[in-house]
Amino acid sequence: MKIMEHDAIALGEILVDMIPFEVGDYTKVTGFSKNFGGAPFNYAIALSRLGRKVGAICSVGNDPFGKFLLETLRKEGVDTRHVKVKQARTTLAFVVRYLGGEREFFFYRKPWVETADSLIYPEDIDPGYISSARILHVSGVILSHEPARSSVLKALEIAKGHDVYVSFDINYRLDIWDSKEELLGVYDKALRLSDIILISRDEARELLKTENPSTIADILLKKYRPKIVAVKLGAKGAYVKQSDGVEVFKEAFKVNVVDTTGAGDAWAAGFELGMLEERDLEECVVIANAVGALSVTKIGAIDALPTREQLRVFLKKRDVSINL
Repeated sequence: MKIMEHDAIALGEILVDMIPFEVGDYTKVTGFSKNFGGAPFNYAIALSRLGRKVGAICSVGNDPFGKFLLETLRKEGVDTRHVKVKQARTTLAFVVRYLGGEREFFFYRKPWVETADSLIYPEDIDPGYISSARILHVSGVILSHEPARSSVLKALEIAKGHDVYVSFDINYRLDIWDSKEELLGVYDKALRLSDIILISRDEARELLKTENPSTIADILLKKYRPKIVAVKLGAKGAYVKQSDGVEVFKEAFKVNVVDTTGAGDAWAAGFELGMLEERDLEECVVIANAVGALSVTKIGAIDALPTREQLRVFLKKRDVSINL
């Protein structure tokens, strides 16, 4: 019988989000705050705060930013034994804020400059570590350049060979790829190894030429045969469909939106918390929507991530009856 050391392992890009003090054009911005970032590890911290055991596979730079990221993971209870420190600069993502809390990114990493997060080598991937988890969660950003690309695809194959669920967050960022054709080819490989596909409506518009949640799910289920497709709809909520045809749509919870950075990662953690606890699909989506909603109430990807008790209180105030 396989011994499960971790509920989930996050694999991929880890970086510092530089978030401007002001909303709008960078030529008018007067300063930035340093924030923890990187989609898989926003997810990791969210899941850890909700009481699950989470591990990390990534690489940081041998610099103060790398130390900050590593210390944050440790403080949040994420296992860092497989975080590598590289002789390179830690990756930075500059966040552009817009009115209403929406944002976009531009990155200091390949192809613009060599940074630590893409320097994951095959020898950094421990099959025994991956096989100790129930879920391996990966973001599309890490696939944009070698050596991380081949190393991560290797990790996905290891997971599939050990009955570990592969959770793949599309995380479409064309700016860091050499071409859209390359992105599509690499994503195709990752999607064929995925059990859970997470995609936003904006990403589906770019990649699948549709914004209809049911159509998005049907396209991906037919082509890649995952167990679950989750379509994140932001302020509209979320739609999820399983391979057996069971589908759920739930509207988003209304909150005061301050910053949406990392909201999709928080949603993924909430959803997979429900999966780990073998809840029905409707409860998984409601929990995910609640964690996602709470995450946008402060600046930064992790500052507003809830504990299990905070999640319980949030749902109770909204008369949602879920036993947490």
